[in-house]
Amino acid sequence: MSAKTFPTDLLPSAEKILKNYPARQAALLPILHLFQNRDGCIKDEVQEIVSEFLSVPLIKVREVLSFYTLYAQKPLGKRHFQFCRTLTCSLLGGESLGEYFGKKCGIKPGEVTPDGQFSYEMVECLGACEIAPMLRVDKKYVGPLDEAKVDHLIQEKLHG
Repeated sequence: MSAKTFPTDLLPSAEKILKNYPARQAALLPILHLFQNRDGCIKDEVQEIVSEFLSVPLIKVREVLSFYTLYAQKPLGKRHFQFCRTLTCSLLGGESLGEYFGKKCGIKPGEVTPDGQFSYEMVECLGACEIAPMLRVDKKYVGPLDEAKVDHLIQEKLHG
């Protein structure tokens, strides 16, 4: 995929998405999802392609990517854990549970285990304070967490 050339394999889906929006720029999130679903992340060259394709300033694309936790800008592990670090989860131990996970897997936030199985990050509010402290993995919200539940999730994801 050369810079600024929209990939032909995604073009039919992108054109279908565009028909749902009165302005091209409004299709930014679903167009980014096309790349995320295909590539597992949205690298710099893809950001430029999307920017040009939708006539959106590159900085706007990057703002969206840095705001929404559903987008990754680098490859993730097969199982990516997102630990909430905002107030409610933090007060109930969410950050220390993220650190616990990292120690168990031998990685720091933003890293991937050598076998590619796990990665994790600390993220802003995931909007599920009622189950704090909590995390998101495989598009599922899990909580309330404790070390035993974190251990169980690691084992479950290794064998599932």
